[in-house]
Amino acid sequence: MDEAMMTEAERASRPAAGRQAGDNRPDGRGKGVFYIRTLGCQMNVHDSERIAGVLEQDGYVPATEQQIERHDVDLVVMNTCAVRENAAERMYGTIGRWARYKHANPRVQIAIGGCMAQLDRERIAKRTPWVDAVFGTKSIASLPRLLDQARATGEPQIDVANDLAYFPSQLPAARSSRISSWVSISVGCNNTCTFCIVPTTRGREHDRRPGDVLAEVRECVANGAKEVTLLGQNVNSYGYGMGDRYAFSKLLRACGQVEGLERVRFTSPHPAAFTDDVIDAMAQTPNVMHQLHMPLQSGSDRVLRAMRRSYRTERFLTILSKVREAMPDARISTDIIVGFPGETEEDFQRTLDVVEQARFSTAFTFEYSPRPGTPAAAMEQIPKQVVQERFDRLLALQQRITQEELDKFEGRDVEVMVTGTHGKKDDETHRVTGRERTGALVHIGVPEGCPQPQVGDFVTATVTHAGEHNLIADPDPAAGQTYRVRRG
Repeated sequence: MDEAMMTEAERASRPAAGRQAGDNRPDGRGKGVFYIRTLGCQMNVHDSERIAGVLEQDGYVPATEQQIERHDVDLVVMNTCAVRENAAERMYGTIGRWARYKHANPRVQIAIGGCMAQLDRERIAKRTPWVDAVFGTKSIASLPRLLDQARATGEPQIDVANDLAYFPSQLPAARSSRISSWVSISVGCNNTCTFCIVPTTRGREHDRRPGDVLAEVRECVANGAKEVTLLGQNVNSYGYGMGDRYAFSKLLRACGQVEGLERVRFTSPHPAAFTDDVIDAMAQTPNVMHQLHMPLQSGSDRVLRAMRRSYRTERFLTILSKVREAMPDARISTDIIVGFPGETEEDFQRTLDVVEQARFSTAFTFEYSPRPGTPAAAMEQIPKQVVQERFDRLLALQQRITQEELDKFEGRDVEVMVTGTHGKKDDETHRVTGRERTGALVHIGVPEGCPQPQVGDFVTATVTHAGEHNLIADPDPAAGQTYRVRRG
C-alpha cells in the first residue's frame, strides 16, 4: 500500500468545511487550529483521520485551505512513514522547515506520529528539539494529553507504546472524504520479509471482530459513503488468528449485503494467503470491484527466497490467471523492488519476464532502500548505478504495458463515481474526476446542455482518449457516445 496509488485529493489532509463543535473560543479557533501532513500508505491516511477525530473531540479545529496556505495554524502534525529511506528524509526535511513556524510564533506546537515516531522516537526528539510531542502508531489517543503537558512544562513529550491496547478504529474519526471511507479490518503483520520494517512499527497482526468491521461499514454508509476500502497489512489473512481461513471472503460477501454500499475495494493482499474463495467472492459479489493490488516484489524465485516471501512466481502467475478467468475485466497492480541485495542480472531479467506475462495495469517500482534493523540491511548491497539502470528498464517496460492496457478503454463506456470537481485543470476543461469500477482514474467532460454531476454522483460515459496515467471521456451524445448521470 503506497501513497503513489492515491491521487493528491485522496491522500490530502482534511481541511475544514466550516467550524466544528469544539469551537470554544470567541476567535473561532477552539483549543487551536490544526493541520495534518500525511506520508505513506492508505493505513497512514486512515490513521490521520483518527488523529483528526481525537483532536476535534478535544476541542481543536481543522484548518481551512486558506489558513494552511497562510501558515495560520496553532498545531502541525506529521504522520510519518518508515517503509523507505526517502520517506524518512522527507520527514526530517519537512520538520526542519516547520521550525520556522516556532520561530515566528513560539506558541505553535509541532507533533510527530506514525511509523517513524514508533521506530525512531529518541532520534527525533534529539535531532528536532523544537518538536513538542512524539507519539507512535499505538498511541494516537494520547496526543491531546501530550500537547497539554508540553504546554504546561515547556518540554517535549513522548508516548510510544509497544503493545496494542486498543484498535485505532475505536477512536473517533474525521473522515477526509464524504463518499469514500477507509475501514481497517486488522493491524500489524506476522510475516518476516527481510526488507520490511512494518512488523517493528505496527507489531503482530491483530484482527477486528467481523461484527465490528461491518458495524463501521454500515456507519460509513449511513453518513454518506458510497465506497469503502478494507485495509490491512495482509488483508486476506484476516481471520487466521481467529481460526477461520475463510473469514475474509465471508466479509466481502457480507459487505455485499449492506444496503446503499455501491463499491467495495481492499488492499493489500498477500499472494501466499490468496485463495480461490476470495476470487469467488470478488466475482460473485456485485459491489466488490474487480480491482486487485497484488505485490510481486521480484520475479526471481531465488530473490523471493532471500526476501522470505512465502510464494514463488508460478503461484503468483496462477493466481492472476484465475482472477482473470473469473473476472476478465480485472485490473491488477503490483509493487516491485529493484536492486534487492544479491539480485543478479539474471534475477532481474526474470522480473522483466514476469511483468511482461502479468500485464499489470500499474506497477509501483522502488529502488531497494535498506532499513536499519532489517536482515536485508546487513546484506551486501548492489551499486547504485546498477540499481538505477535496472529501475529505468523496468519503468520503461511497465509504462509501455500501462499505456497498452489504458488504450483498450478507448471507445468503451465506463461508470465513474465522481470524487472531485475542482482539479488543477477542471476550471479550464470543465471536467469532473473520479474512478471507474476497476480503479482507473477518469476525467469526464460534461457535454453542453447535459446535467452537471456533483461529488458522489455516478456518470456513465464513453472514453474518448487514453492518457499516460488516466482516461479522458469527452463524449458527444449527438455522435452516439454515452453521457448519463445517476445521482448518488
